[in-house]
Amino acid sequence: MTYKFNFGPIFEAWPLLLNGALQTIWFSAAAMVLGLLIAVIGALGKTSAPKWVRFIISAYIEIIRNTPFPVQLFIIFFGLPSIGIRMSPNVTAVLALTLNFAAYGIEIVRAGIESIPKGQLEAGRALGLQPLQVFRYVVLKPAIQAIYPALTSQFILTMLYSSVCSTIAATELTGAANDITSRTFRSFEGYFTVTVIYFLLSCLFWMLFRLIDRRFLTSPQGR
Repeated sequence: MTYKFNFGPIFEAWPLLLNGALQTIWFSAAAMVLGLLIAVIGALGKTSAPKWVRFIISAYIEIIRNTPFPVQLFIIFFGLPSIGIRMSPNVTAVLALTLNFAAYGIEIVRAGIESIPKGQLEAGRALGLQPLQVFRYVVLKPAIQAIYPALTSQFILTMLYSSVCSTIAATELTGAANDITSRTFRSFEGYFTVTVIYFLLSCLFWMLFRLIDRRFLTSPQGR
């Protein structure tokens, strides 16, 4: 074996790696916030909306969950321009990640809502609370506590899915690695470094989620 490892050119490109990491965080956070909003609305629709609305939501979930994420990404980026809808790579990345996260999030949130005992809901109605008030004060927090681990796991997966967005030239971490390795010809060093960064980002988010859980969901002050 004559290959000599040299991480110097990779470390010299740290501004590009830093920008890619920040973009990855931005894509993932935006997808989680927007996707969670869609997930809550979709879960409420799936549990209480008319049958035709529930059918549309279920069809959306099944289509997203049973097709590869790269195909979804390519349809948005390469397919929509055929009908006159064009978006930049970064906007496409956020939209694709949002739609993907939301499909899984709807089922996660729905499971949380359905985990609330019916007696608890009836007690809220007996107190004269309106449906939105029942959802806010009776359903929301217990449901979040029940689904929080699943939601955080899905967020980590969404962050890792963002690496696929480099295929449409989105400026995230894997895209930065592709750029660096094409200029330095140090593929192993470049992708190994990016692997470490993804791992560190995952650990960082896990610690952040655990802190939020302890501070707002399971601590006495958060009750």
